[in-house]
Amino acid sequence: MRATGASVARAAALLRAGGVVAFPTETVYGLGALAFDPAAAARIFEIKGRPSFDPLIVHVLDDLMLAQVVAGVSPLARRLMDRFWPGALTLVLPKDPHLPALVTAGLATVAVRRPSHPVARALLEAAGAPIAAPSANPFGGLSPTRAEHVAAALGDRVDLILDAGPSELGLESTIVALEPEPALLRAGSIAVEEIEAEIGPLERRPDKAQPRAPGGLPVHYAPRTPLRVVDPHSVASEERSAAGVLLLQGDCEGYAAVRRLSESGDLREAAAGFFEALHALDALGLGRIDAQPMPEHGLGLAMMDRLARAAARR
Repeated sequence: MRATGASVARAAALLRAGGVVAFPTETVYGLGALAFDPAAAARIFEIKGRPSFDPLIVHVLDDLMLAQVVAGVSPLARRLMDRFWPGALTLVLPKDPHLPALVTAGLATVAVRRPSHPVARALLEAAGAPIAAPSANPFGGLSPTRAEHVAAALGDRVDLILDAGPSELGLESTIVALEPEPALLRAGSIAVEEIEAEIGPLERRPDKAQPRAPGGLPVHYAPRTPLRVVDPHSVASEERSAAGVLLLQGDCEGYAAVRRLSESGDLREAAAGFFEALHALDALGLGRIDAQPMPEHGLGLAMMDRLARAAARR
């Protein structure tokens, strides 16, 4: 349903009645339920096939909503909020004890962000409460950057899909934890270098125990078609004809399908079309997708993270 004032009001009414709604954000489309409605949150896990040990991100409109879900905000957290909110930064903070344990996978922390997308913000305002929302796709699959991706993957299991066209950024939010020390939990739409310029170096070790935030599992973000990360120019010509290739820029002859993310190699342009290109290649029914390695800096770090997790499914 096209996102209008009326459809957003309808979506908010569904949320207040215990429904689950897909909605656009500046990163990817989310699958939302009211964060303080554990039965509705359980439907998110059921619809996605998501394991209960994987926490959800809670979306808030303002500081009043933030105060409902967190136990406190440190000066360092406030510094990042002032710099990057509203926007594509998720912070892992101490949770308010009243927030349902299902939403945080039983952890003492909650992953929270303030989106900038006008439809997401309108939905939060109309619902009048924080919204828990992972990406609106089956667990482990490609993230949706269009309403059509949500409809194709989840269908009528979702009570309503708000359509506001393609996502602007095309990659999930960057996730940072601040305790016991500032750490990168997931690379995303805000380059790590921008965050480090604000607060100093981030630890980049993966969580060794239960993930503190979404996207921390070794297999994730995967198309149905087997994917491998390889320099496509090194692939033998006879191995290319039944495969598709994802390139940052340039060309590579002999593949059945080619998706180029940026003519100039611009990483921001590439990130915006990253999942869109993977969805397109996945829909062709090819035997394999070869993905060119991405530069491991700026937004290339986030794209490379997604490719490595997708390739782990093989």
